[in-house]
Amino acid sequence: MSDTTYLTNPIRVVVLISGSGSNLQALIDGQASKDLPIEIVAVISNRPDVYGLTRAAEANIPTQLLDHKAFADRESFDRQLMNTIDSYQPDLVVLAGFMRILTPAFTQHYLGRMLNIHPSLLPKFQGLHTHQRALDAKETHHGVTVHFVTAELDGGPCALQARVAVLADDDAVSLAKRVQSQEHAIYPLAVKWFAQGRLCMCNNRAYLDSELLPEHGYQIENDH
Repeated sequence: MSDTTYLTNPIRVVVLISGSGSNLQALIDGQASKDLPIEIVAVISNRPDVYGLTRAAEANIPTQLLDHKAFADRESFDRQLMNTIDSYQPDLVVLAGFMRILTPAFTQHYLGRMLNIHPSLLPKFQGLHTHQRALDAKETHHGVTVHFVTAELDGGPCALQARVAVLADDDAVSLAKRVQSQEHAIYPLAVKWFAQGRLCMCNNRAYLDSELLPEHGYQIENDH
């Protein structure tokens, strides 16, 4: 079915970052080209002086720094982050390299309207160092997953995955580079589907065009 069937008004998006913001840039580019029916209304970082804030400023997107080190505990940081996000009245919150474990109260508040991207084929390799762990496990395929965020770390319903073949001469750096190129393709796609009303979460499962997605989500194969 053509995407033109799903023309819609832009939805309001807040993006949370902790670093360079390469996935943020993919979303900014999609917004600028009108391919994504979104308006990024704010970019919020928990770390100062990261390049993602520069990317946002160069695109004339409002930025906020909320340094987690200035808060006594995780709960107080998350409460302030929630207040900051809500001041922008977003339809969707996008985690783009946001390196914080979120409290259950926070994830519940945005349940069904918060997406994350994780560099593995979930449920495999939750957490960190995914590329080396995939190599150590002698996986034949690796990849990246866009999922809805729940209280379980990297455990929410999968919406979309891109698989890449693990090559004989791969190391963690080369594998990460190929996986990241897929991140920049599928994250905007998942955000687009959500903005068009095609992708949603219901009863802790992901649906696309009202059809229940498999547990790994919609899957794209890339044998390179």
